Amino acid sequence: MNTFQKIIYFFLEQQEKALTKRLNKHLKVSSSNSTSKTVLSKGVTMTLNAETEKNKELVKQNVTDIVKGCNNDPTKLLAYIESKGTKVVKLDNADKILSAIKEEEGLITALEGIEALYINIITNSGISFKSKPMFIMRNGEIDPYYMDHQFYKWYALYMGLPGFDFMSQKIFKISLNSDVSMLSNLNLDEITGLKEAVARDKEATSFALEIAKAKEGSKRVLDKIKNNGGANI
Repeated sequence: MNTFQKIIYFFLEQQEKALTKRLNKHLKVSSSNSTSKTVLSKGVTMTLNAETEKNKELVKQNVTDIVKGCNNDPTKLLAYIESKGTKVVKLDNADKILSAIKEEEGLITALEGIEALYINIITNSGISFKSKPMFIMRNGEIDPYYMDHQFYKWYALYMGLPGFDFMSQKIFKISLNSDVSMLSNLNLDEITGLKEAVARDKEATSFALEIAKAKEGSKRVLDKIKNNGGANI
């Protein structure tokens, strides 16, 4: 075999490896997280999530009790979060600072890369391209219903509900601002993670709405939550 043929075979081999990897990505038939399993068989998708459903009910009941026990006071809820080991940071103009990496006030899930380095620097959390989950709010008064929404998501993460891992949250944030056609390139793990991330956000919104609906003048707050507004109303 001459040198030219060796070069041709080398590139063919690399193409074959790339194709195999791509096929394996899309042909994967099961995906698991901490409390659920999704199985794909003959075009039918089945999700086994009894433990997730049980934990969802536990999270909602516990959050309801905690919020009630704290008299829906954002300061007390922040103190509770901090007591459980999650870093709580208050920054002037936090909304503008976080917008630089397309994040919003409240729960900031674990990040990687430049975004993580940025978060670590502005919160004095060291120099690292990976960050831990933390809670960031601006100084000043915090709307209690917005806090309820963010507190619910934090507690769901704290209790181990799926959908808060780096990749699931990254895809979720991209999906909010991108054409849905991007979803066609996701593998089963990514699709499953995205579904969990969407579910957690909806659960948090529903919880906050339930509380807000019972209060006079809540419509303004509901609109703020639905539009992912800032903490100050």
